[in-house]
This record gives sequence, C-alpha cells and structure tokens, in this order.
Amino acid sequence: MRRREFITGLAGAALMAGTTRAASTPPVVGVLWHAGSANDEQPYFDALARGFRELGYGEGQNIRFEHRFPNENPDRFRSMAAELVAAKVDVIVTVGNITAPYARSATSSIPIVFLFAADPVGAGFVQSLARPGGNMTGLTQIATDLTAKRFELLREIVPSMSRVALLLNPAEPSAPGYLREGEAAARQLGLTVLPFEFRAAGEVEMVFKGMKEAKVQALAFAPGGLLYQSRDRLHQAALAHGIPTCGWSREIAVSGHLLSYGADQIEMARHVAVPVDKILRGTRPADIAVEQPTRFQLIVNQKIARALELKVPETFLLRADEVIE
Repeated sequence: MRRREFITGLAGAALMAGTTRAASTPPVVGVLWHAGSANDEQPYFDALARGFRELGYGEGQNIRFEHRFPNENPDRFRSMAAELVAAKVDVIVTVGNITAPYARSATSSIPIVFLFAADPVGAGFVQSLARPGGNMTGLTQIATDLTAKRFELLREIVPSMSRVALLLNPAEPSAPGYLREGEAAARQLGLTVLPFEFRAAGEVEMVFKGMKEAKVQALAFAPGGLLYQSRDRLHQAALAHGIPTCGWSREIAVSGHLLSYGADQIEMARHVAVPVDKILRGTRPADIAVEQPTRFQLIVNQKIARALELKVPETFLLRADEVIE
C-alpha cells in the first residue's frame, strides 16, 4: 500500500472514531512537555499537532488536547502529571525522557505514549520493545547507542582529539546510561572521556570554564530537555572557548553547534499521533510495539567550522545529510 493511501486510510478511521465519540465527548489527549511554553517546544509542538491533523483529528471537533508545560521543574512535572490524571484524559503523551517517569508514577491505568525516550526497556517503562506490556508504549530515539558515533565524528574533524567532554543533566533518568556508553566508547576509541554535569541554564559559563581547565578538545551532548532549551547559550559559550560540539538533532546544529547526529526528531514528533490513534481506536498500549528510528541524520554547520578555524574534510561533507553554510 502506498504511503498516501495508508495515511488516508488512517485518517478515515480516525474520523469515524471521532464521529462516534463526538456524539458524547471527544477523546482528550494530555501532553506533558518539559519546557515552559509552546514556543519553547518548537518545532516539536507544531509537528505533533500536524501529525494529528494528518490523521483527520481537529482540535475541538473530534479531539481535545490538554497541554502542560513544567518548565524543567521537578515539582511541576509531578503536579502536572497528577493534573492530567485528575482530568481523566484518555491518553497521556510524554515529551522527553525526563517526563515519562512522572506520568508513570501518576497512573498505571491511563495509556501513556512516550516520545524521545532514550532507553525505555532499561528505564523500566516497557518489558520489551516488541511487546511493551503494561500501560506504556511510544517512540525511542535509542540515543545512548549513538554516543560512540558522535565521538568518531568529532575526531574526524579534530584528528588530534584525545580528551572529549560528555555534557549531561544528572536529573535525566537516562544520564547513567549515557555515561556508561560514553566511557565504553572512549575505551574503544582510545579517548579520555570527561563527564560534566549541567543542572541549570545558569551554569553554562561555569561548565565551560571547567572544560577549558580540563583541556577538553571537543564536546558531545547527552540528549535532554534542559540542554535543548539551553542550546543557544551553550553554542555561544562553546564558540567563545573554541570547543567543537556534537549534538543529537538537526535543531542543535541549526542553533549554532558544529555537528549533530541522530534521529529526525521533528518526524518523530509528527509520528507520535499514530500510536495515540491506535489506542483511541481500542488497541492496548501493551500490544503496540515501541518504534525505533531507522535513519539517522548527519548535519554539519560550516559557519561554525569556519569560526572555529576547522577544516571539514570534503568526504565528510559528502556524507552529510545537510551542510549549513
């Protein structure tokens, strides 16, 4: 079946489901974000909304959304997850690895669809990717498995690199996994990895001062909401200190970092509507396999390379999915 026919079929099914429920009350989808506003969650906020529209859902017509923006505050994560449960939403979507545990603690009965989860099996969200069990399923970016690749990419551009920093937020449930992966990758590649913790946006300059003192030659980011929100300030500090960086999504490179390598997160945000739609039409989360990305994007920011006086090999540029000039 062609993709357009597939989408059309899903849209028709969604509209039928919405029409059936519209006679009483349209389904309610709660979305627990991590930032402080819809604008701070761009471009993912719009991508999520677009995914539902493509399946035939219209806000206020055959679906309703309850959005919550905790602004990276643990207490607000907890209270807003409880709000969504108290509102008796039909499905909860959690955006970012840090949000899912709060929703999980708040309910064991309302279906939860996670987005951007790093290691849902290791975190205990699901029993397995193929058969989740319980009330959770969703999309994983299998991000911890990509740390070695990001180190390799940085070293291609900085051949003399021997000391690489791994910046992570210890509040993220996936942080220990990123650290283990980074240490294993460093041993494999003959590098020294230096972990640096990043707990608040105001710590940017302090963290980079520590990196300079440690004679760090490059930096890879462990994915997380706080680091995404701070990407502009991190880029400015990295540039000021002459440290090349590699992030996990196109949006990181666009904001002013040298490289990014990871899944297309805009597409993932759009696609999260699909498992939610299945649940609204009666499929149990336990029976919906967790989806993994099948393609990863390599983005190179040539403007930053020039600012750092780095020469990106032509063969590297030819491999890139996008070169920002």
